[in-house]
Amino acid sequence: MNDTVIDMIHEDALPGHESALDPKPDWEPRYPGSGRLAGKVAVITGADSGIGRAVAALYAREGADVAILYLCEHDDAAMTADIVRQEGRKALTIAGDIGDKDFCTRAIAEVIDTFGHIDVVVNNAGEQHPDKDITDITEEQLKRTFQTNIFGMFYMVQAASPHLKSGAAIVNCTSVTMYQGSKELLDYSATKGAITAFTRSLSENLVSKGIRVNAVAPGPIWTPLNPMGGATPEKLETFGEDTPMGRPGQPNEVAPAFLFLACEDASYMSGQVLHPNGGTVVNG
Repeated sequence: MNDTVIDMIHEDALPGHESALDPKPDWEPRYPGSGRLAGKVAVITGADSGIGRAVAALYAREGADVAILYLCEHDDAAMTADIVRQEGRKALTIAGDIGDKDFCTRAIAEVIDTFGHIDVVVNNAGEQHPDKDITDITEEQLKRTFQTNIFGMFYMVQAASPHLKSGAAIVNCTSVTMYQGSKELLDYSATKGAITAFTRSLSENLVSKGIRVNAVAPGPIWTPLNPMGGATPEKLETFGEDTPMGRPGQPNEVAPAFLFLACEDASYMSGQVLHPNGGTVVNG
């Protein structure tokens, strides 16, 4: 892992420790499992906290073994692994930067060595840095945001695709900002637009192989991403209040969308985006 990259990301305290948040995000699955992912192996990036942790917990409850990919928050990743194991499933933690193609190749090789196969890839990891003016976005930040948010998805799929068979699923995390825009998240929103286009195009590319590709576009969700530097203090004061529901969402309100798209319930869906966003109506 490149220490310079880690230091740069941590300029805003990112990715951020979930254990430091108050109140804590709700990650716990809300219902008993029904075996919808029994015998499956899922690779989830950014699974140490936030939406990724909630997805890992729900996937494990539904019968999947989970590879937890994360950047550097080892305590959070260890807790997610414990959550998976408490559901009776196997967990593998792998630390590194998904913006590094070699790391993605090594990580997928480790997953195959450990579990023997991959059935679901969840491209969830992302970063954001608020800037009030486009001239405030440094060249380094611009490159870094794209490297994590969209290059990392390309690298993960390139590494995983030789191991995906008919019936496999890829679920990407885009954002409501792709549809609404965000005046303080110009580079982040641009990457989310790229992710939506990537999802639709990758679906066209893989659907004949029986591999489905879909995405989830969350609205404002209470995770470490925003309070640990991904939003301005002014934005945090009213975080989520501008949604029709008048509040931010919780990770366990988003995870079921990732489950639906990963399992056979969504067998006739590919190239689509689900919108757990608090009631905001978008065209897409």
